[in-house]
Amino acid sequence: MITLPMLVALAGLVLIVASGRFAALRDGLTVATAAAMFAAVLQLLPRVRDGERPRLELFEFFPGLGITFEIEPLGMVFALLASGLWIITALYAIGYMRGAKEKHHTRFHAFFAVALFSATGIAFAGNMFTLFVFYEILTLSTYPLVAHKGSEEAKQGARTYLGLLLGTSVAFMLMAVLVTWWLAGTLDFTPGGIMAGRVDPAHGSILLVLFLYGIGKAALMPFHRWLPAAMVAPTPVSALLHAVAVVKAGVFTVLKVTVYLFGLDYLGELVTSTLMLYVAAFTMLAASLIAIRQDNLKARLAYSTVSQLSYIVIGAMLVNSVAALGGSMHIVMHAFGKITLFFCAGAIYVATKKTEISEMDGLARRMPFTYAAFFIGALCVIGIPPLGGVWSKWHLMMGAFEAGYGVIVVAFMASTLLNIGYLIPPVVRGCLLTPKDGGTNGIREAPLLCVLPLTLTALGCLALFFAAEPLAALLGGMLVVAPVP
Repeated sequence: MITLPMLVALAGLVLIVASGRFAALRDGLTVATAAAMFAAVLQLLPRVRDGERPRLELFEFFPGLGITFEIEPLGMVFALLASGLWIITALYAIGYMRGAKEKHHTRFHAFFAVALFSATGIAFAGNMFTLFVFYEILTLSTYPLVAHKGSEEAKQGARTYLGLLLGTSVAFMLMAVLVTWWLAGTLDFTPGGIMAGRVDPAHGSILLVLFLYGIGKAALMPFHRWLPAAMVAPTPVSALLHAVAVVKAGVFTVLKVTVYLFGLDYLGELVTSTLMLYVAAFTMLAASLIAIRQDNLKARLAYSTVSQLSYIVIGAMLVNSVAALGGSMHIVMHAFGKITLFFCAGAIYVATKKTEISEMDGLARRMPFTYAAFFIGALCVIGIPPLGGVWSKWHLMMGAFEAGYGVIVVAFMASTLLNIGYLIPPVVRGCLLTPKDGGTNGIREAPLLCVLPLTLTALGCLALFFAAEPLAALLGGMLVVAPVP
């Protein structure tokens, strides 16, 4: 049952490649694979919700070092998120790739399947070694997607992407993994952590810095440049990077490391936990300031993601259960908000070939569904009720208040104002300003397979406002937390 979702993804990969000459069949198999994978993940949910921890040990190379899978609440949520959003992204990718007249559809869908295979392996990893292996597979499988267009700009962006992610993981995270195994004797993800009583806090402080900078997909400054560089990829890839798998794999790994390797109590003893807290807060604010200055819509959304990922890192570094719950919930809330925004950016490009915000005046009159969805996604990321993002930000701010970090509470407030500053102007320009070229004649909504997915994810942003309690209850199996207000 544990390996079934990954086997479905691999089977889908084979079928997608084999049916490459038949576009309709290939596209149908892509959606069917995504749906089958989600169903395979979903059948594990009742057991995890009932407190079980399904576990499977495949290989053991050395004592305490092997390929092991174990499903706990945070991993269950990440797997459901990635596989569920893959269905919607697959539909969107079909409409986008056809509407934008992109080439090499079979290769695109094939590597997408590999990426979701590796994301599920990350979600179900029972120890840090297994997570590291699938983390690297995810990096390698998404490199061809970033370079998909084949232009010199795409190749350069992909090289930056691969260089930073592989460089940080090999130079920092691999070292931290090996030292942890040497000092603690195990890499198993254990409630409460494995380091207390085994690893001196001085060594643990160094390991924390190595882990957080080694997890390059979390995009802490100065190792964040890969994310804006990857915006040369087609918009469905941007959705994969920002919402479905890649960056969420990064912050998921941060939470797994802090909760299950270090443990929140032990983490509070480390001098570098405060240092990394302020590094994340700086990243959150600095990336928002950079986002405001971007005229390219996808670039603005990319720096927004850099900022929003730091919310989750802050949630881990505040070392209390309320903040950690907020960080865990923000993985889901941000995923739905940000994938909606990127879907809208792609739909605008397909319909108009416009990429700059200054060129989009008056477009809302011709693309009302797209702009309504963009507005909803923006409000979700900002954290305005009745959108899901309000709950994760509420828990993060209460966690900062409980930890006595008033400056972090102020930083969250300032970041929220900056969110408004870079997400609402595109809507205002699209709705209220007159096009500079004198009109928008001939422009209409993007194809249905572009508009339908962004409508569904926008509705998801609304649904999450009411689904926060069961989500928090599931994640409560990872932490002892206060109930949702």
